[in-house]
Amino acid sequence: MSSKWKRAFFTIAIGQTASLVGSSAVQFALIWWLAIQTDSPLIMSMAGLAAFLPQFLLGPFAGVFIDRLRKKDVVIFADLFIGLVSGAFALYFGIADPEYWIVFIILGIRGIGGVFHTPAIQALIPRLVPAEELMKANGWSQFMQSGAFMLGPVIGGIIYGTLPMPVILLTDLLGAVIASVTVACVKIKEDTKADKAQTAFLKELKEGAAVFKESRILRSILITTFISMLFFMPLSSLYPLMTSSYFKLSSIYGSLIEFLYAFGMLIISLIIGRAGAKHNKIKLVYLGLLILGLTSLICGILPSEPIGYFWVFAAVCLLMGVGANFYGIPLISYMQETIAPELMGRAFSLWGTILSVTMPLGLLISGPFSEKYGVAFWFFVSGAVITLVTAINYMRIRKEI
Repeated sequence: MSSKWKRAFFTIAIGQTASLVGSSAVQFALIWWLAIQTDSPLIMSMAGLAAFLPQFLLGPFAGVFIDRLRKKDVVIFADLFIGLVSGAFALYFGIADPEYWIVFIILGIRGIGGVFHTPAIQALIPRLVPAEELMKANGWSQFMQSGAFMLGPVIGGIIYGTLPMPVILLTDLLGAVIASVTVACVKIKEDTKADKAQTAFLKELKEGAAVFKESRILRSILITTFISMLFFMPLSSLYPLMTSSYFKLSSIYGSLIEFLYAFGMLIISLIIGRAGAKHNKIKLVYLGLLILGLTSLICGILPSEPIGYFWVFAAVCLLMGVGANFYGIPLISYMQETIAPELMGRAFSLWGTILSVTMPLGLLISGPFSEKYGVAFWFFVSGAVITLVTAINYMRIRKEI
């Protein structure tokens, strides 16, 4: 039994890793293209807004459909959809010089696939992995994904200056095909509710919300994360400008920052994967958020010159990656262990939707703010708020965890 679930799990995980390598290379190249073309925090914020808008609009409804359908099919179709969108954009890029708004549209359409893909994968894993092994499996999964996030930007940074954009975009399609084939090869026993009356749709939405209403721990984490991510999420869109505009360095240095952030994620995911479920998951979640806050704050106070401060920035970004997985892996594992399987798709989707609101709201604030006061100052403000909110909410709930 042990070897059987591991074989199925790693088959899917390896395919998803291949897909992430292509997607992260494409995303880095597109974002860097925008950063070089515009040098504008406002444009970068709009790009991030376009990518996250589908989750905000479709997320609550996507979870209900995911729970009704075979998660395996949802993952395959979502992967292929994202890859085909990138393939179509590659053709367009080859015959025309796209305007910025075209890039925004493409990022938004690709985001539709992600709305269905991420919660479907998260709901699928507990059907493959024994409950006592979920923390370890999620650690392994994040280890491989972190490797993809390391490799993708490096590839994107190298090929950005050597290959035409259409060729770069096609790597996303190749990764999607690999991921879909590996998922299709794995047999997964699933119960679907496709024949359920459509009038139950609203009831199912409420059942997903009840998961968080009935758990004070999940509710507290949701509130803490919502406020924290309102400030932290925009940093992903503003990151390239810290390298290109603040430190005035090239795309190679930008890819190095992405590499180190992902390397930090990889290190901690390997440690968690080996340790399994030996530690209190909720305490790890709050520790991860605290690390995100402190590292963001440090990034915001670094001078732009001399270049030595860039290397301090790089080291802090590695620690920030540690915080990201210190927060994410235990949280996903805790939800997978405590939420009923028939509610898991809509619970993860609802969670993703609520947090996705932080991206557009944060970008609406951070874009004009960074345009006026600078990107570094937004890092400082974000770090101060995240650290304070995390500390306060942890003190409120510490006796229950």
